[in-house]
Amino acid sequence: MSGSGIGQFIPLILIFVIFYFFLIRPQQKKVKEHKLMVENLKRGDQVVTSGGIIGTIERVMDNDRAEVVIGDNTKIEIIRSTGVQALLNNKDKEIKK
Repeated sequence: MSGSGIGQFIPLILIFVIFYFFLIRPQQKKVKEHKLMVENLKRGDQVVTSGGIIGTIERVMDNDRAEVVIGDNTKIEIIRSTGVQALLNNKDKEIKK
């Protein structure tokens, strides 16, 4: 009787393992990469904010905020960890030249 009890938990364990490898692990990797990207922002990097605004980092302030230039004489201040969605790849531009 105890053998059949353990057998009932095998499908549940398999479902958890599948969820871990297809959902949880990739999400943790994505969060880690985003955190690393945000920590390495520097002046001159082009970014896309969470609101969809494309701009260039003008300066990094207080290690948690950044000033972004989005146009002529137009600067906005964003929270780096929540405000930056993606870093535009500057290396692709250098290769195309």
